[in-house]
Amino acid sequence: MFMGEYQHSVDAKGRLIVPAKFRELLGENFVITRGLDHCLFGYTIEEWKKIEEKLKELPVTKKDARAFTRFFFSGATEVELDKQGRVNIPTTLISYAKLEKECIILGVSNRFEIWAKDSWESYFAASENSFNEIAENLTDFDF
Repeated sequence: MFMGEYQHSVDAKGRLIVPAKFRELLGENFVITRGLDHCLFGYTIEEWKKIEEKLKELPVTKKDARAFTRFFFSGATEVELDKQGRVNIPTTLISYAKLEKECIILGVSNRFEIWAKDSWESYFAASENSFNEIAENLTDFDF
């Protein structure tokens, strides 16, 4: 399970250090794709296959299903960790997530997310006050 928040930098060549705890879960190869809210989603190969199977079940006759699968799969790329624990992020994904230098890497259960630091801080600040209400509306889960 991915959890925690880490700060790293993307270099001029598009390389980003993946937190050591995440590397253990990911193995050598994993998938990065466009996520929601202008961040990137990262998945183990095993988890990616599960998501792929779920998305295959969406009806191709539905416009929203076609749009989402195009968005999600067209940005997907299998990447490999180098010896320094870095991953090379494609320029299309760097552009989508507006990654410039400082990045925030979040563990979010079955995936991790890569955010531009400014985008994450803005998102968190805007959402922080409503987390209690969001939790109440989502589920009856008791912490």
